[in-house]
Amino acid sequence: MRAILWFFGLFAIAVATALFAGNNQGTVTVFWPPYRIDLSLNLVLLTLLGVFFVMYVALRALAVLLSLPGEARRWRIQHQERAMQVGLIDSLSHLAAGRFIRARKAAEGVLEQERALAGSEQALPYGARLRAVAHLLAAESTHALQDKTARDEHVRQALDLPHTSRREEQELREGLQLRAARWAFDDRDVQAALQRLDELPQGVARRTLALRLRFRVARLARRTQVALETARLLAKHRAFSEAAARSIVRGLAMELVQAAHDPAQLNKAWGQLDASERSMPEVAILAAERLLFLGGQVSVVQQWLLPVWEQMVKPDTALVPEQRMRLVQVLERSFAQVEGTPDAAWLTRIETAQMGNPRDPMLQYLAGVACMRLSLWGKAQLLLRQSLAQLREPTLRRSAWRALAQLAEQREDAAAAAEAWRNAAKE
Repeated sequence: MRAILWFFGLFAIAVATALFAGNNQGTVTVFWPPYRIDLSLNLVLLTLLGVFFVMYVALRALAVLLSLPGEARRWRIQHQERAMQVGLIDSLSHLAAGRFIRARKAAEGVLEQERALAGSEQALPYGARLRAVAHLLAAESTHALQDKTARDEHVRQALDLPHTSRREEQELREGLQLRAARWAFDDRDVQAALQRLDELPQGVARRTLALRLRFRVARLARRTQVALETARLLAKHRAFSEAAARSIVRGLAMELVQAAHDPAQLNKAWGQLDASERSMPEVAILAAERLLFLGGQVSVVQQWLLPVWEQMVKPDTALVPEQRMRLVQVLERSFAQVEGTPDAAWLTRIETAQMGNPRDPMLQYLAGVACMRLSLWGKAQLLLRQSLAQLREPTLRRSAWRALAQLAEQREDAAAAAEAWRNAAKE
């Protein structure tokens, strides 16, 4: 369509020119005393058009000639700029490939080219950022080569660079602080790594990259509380999968509980846990076992175990067999350490759960132990014998036989007691 329009336009111009010039009788007279020159109007118009075209071409040629030095200067700058960009790409590719010496040489080559370009008063508008990136690549390469002096020098030079905006300077400083913390972690310098991380602004410190690094440093420094708090933030930012986050938090909470060496420390550690962490069966059972071992209050132990007990008696949140066995053992130990009658509320809970699920051997065993504490010898013997028919855990079976032996001795039935002791020894 465009070609057709151009064709019609040219045709119209040709027709108009033919009509105007074909019958044009006009003349142009030039008086140059004592001469008189008569020229055709068509010739004058063609001459003027030719002069205009020649002048235009001459002026364009002159402009191109005068712009050659500037074009040559721009070409040199573009050539050097491309060379620096290629140098940065080479440094990155060598660094990724593990060729650290080549990566450092490429980054240092970029620094020399940029320095030469700035010295010739042809500095790039983003030259400071380019030098900062080159220093960072050189520092990363020298760190891999274990040259700490050169690495710190590159970092210092990068921090001393002038920037056109406050934002660029802040971004560079944040990136260098993060890399410096990572380098300190690689060197196993825990104090330096924590210092670098503590110097980060609050917004930067809550980024996923910074939190991951803080978590690793805290684990290396064996600061379980810091690692646990960081793991919570990482889980909130979805840095881990739900299952992995729960496993990590559970392991750290158990480590925090295990590190307590007296009841006061254990109570403090328990208070530092979230409600979701306290309801984890592994954490609560371990804390209860630890508190019993350290001689803590039995009422506190039973209070910590109450959420786990509620999970045990609910069919939709049943515990695994190992957790059920440990819970029963801890409750049994807590009942044994109570002077006099055990807590009536717990006895009611156990009796209600056992009546609601009369075929559960662990509940039968626990109810039998509770009846022993209440001096209900007949009921205790019945429940313990019923539990032995289905119990599969050797530890609980051994404890049940021992309890039956003690009940037989209480009745002064020497034969039954001897039989029960023999069965306990076989388990």
